[in-house]
Amino acid sequence: MNSVPHLLNEDRPDFEHVLDDALRIVLDDMDSGGSGAPPGGAAMSLNAEQLRTLALASTEEINEAAADAYEAYRVVRMETREAAREAAQARENRAFGYAAMGVADRAGSGAGLIPVLAVLTPLLAGAAAVIFLLIGYAMQAVSPEPAIAAPLRTAGFFFAILTGASVLLGGIGLLLTALRDGSGAIRDAPDALPPEVHQARAHWREELLTRGMLPFLDDALDQAGAVGPADPAPPAAAPRMPRLGYSRPDFSSPQESRPTAPHFSSPDFSSPDWGGPEHAPE
Repeated sequence: MNSVPHLLNEDRPDFEHVLDDALRIVLDDMDSGGSGAPPGGAAMSLNAEQLRTLALASTEEINEAAADAYEAYRVVRMETREAAREAAQARENRAFGYAAMGVADRAGSGAGLIPVLAVLTPLLAGAAAVIFLLIGYAMQAVSPEPAIAAPLRTAGFFFAILTGASVLLGGIGLLLTALRDGSGAIRDAPDALPPEVHQARAHWREELLTRGMLPFLDDALDQAGAVGPADPAPPAAAPRMPRLGYSRPDFSSPQESRPTAPHFSSPDFSSPDWGGPEHAPE
């Protein structure tokens, strides 16, 4: 096949049912220690919910293994539905013709009195209603009005009501006939499927289980067993440069005693004794 048929939404419930069956088979095989279980019990690293999630995420890949059976199932189902739809349309057309013409839906039986009346009553009553009403209202325009004008109008209204009632009853009979004949249409319930559709569906589900679902789950379990449990994280490596073991220098506060600078006193200078000119030596 050149292309893989896409899994339709209406077939996804069948896919999930087959997946449940495959999970049950795989888990039972693991519990019993069968050959399908990976060595070392590593398969227990994936539980049923994880396997189901993996399978649903790979729906198209799994269904590809049963592509031929699925395509055959789709073709048979489509042809059966088309044939049933055409048969239902033919029954509806036949029921409409029987109700309109008043022919009884019985093999070998002719038209009876009731079907004939069901067809003729609306026609005759409608024609009589139109005639009586026209004549009655035409006489009303004559002065003086004839005494028969009012009875004619009353008869016209009576036949008009009879026409409406007969049309309503005929419509109800047509609806009941269509519902009765349409009840034999095809249904997609498994119990109501035709034998060829049911057989094609069962063949697809078998192919999906044996060729698609079980190999996929076995591969998933084998891969999980090959990976094995995760190794514990290695301890953190020691830093290459060791911490220097020196302490912070102690700084004293400004209030502590500090060496005082030498104190210098200014020299005492006395002013010279200057005498006036009279005291100069001779």
